[in-house]
Amino acid sequence: MTKIDKVIYTGKTRTTGGRDGVARSSDGELDIKLSPPGSARPGTNPEQLFAAGWSACFIGAMGFAAAARKIKLPDDLSVDTEVDLAAAEGGYLLQARMRISIPGIDPDVARALVDEAHQTCPYSKATHGNINVEFTVA
Repeated sequence: MTKIDKVIYTGKTRTTGGRDGVARSSDGELDIKLSPPGSARPGTNPEQLFAAGWSACFIGAMGFAAAARKIKLPDDLSVDTEVDLAAAEGGYLLQARMRISIPGIDPDVARALVDEAHQTCPYSKATHGNINVEFTVA
């Protein structure tokens, strides 16, 4: 396990009721209803929240990779992330697919940026070797 030198930020939430509950951040900026995946109930689910957080972090990691190469990323860069909740022998697991659109960037350069971001993004590091992840670069 990697030794942490300095904590930069700590996200704090309180969740009650599990997948049928609510989640609120300590600063009040996040205040959402939760619902099970695929239900007709109002609210989001942990898989959607994880996909959104990972996508945002991944774009930041791509920005660092691009800056190191003195490349300006396009304003319309996007990451579409799908996180599956799946059943397997012995319980549940996650798997993910990320489709990264980097208009105007050479495809080989775009792929290199994605590969580097996957090595540096904290969410990618947390999932590396733990879940199946597929990348598509468009």
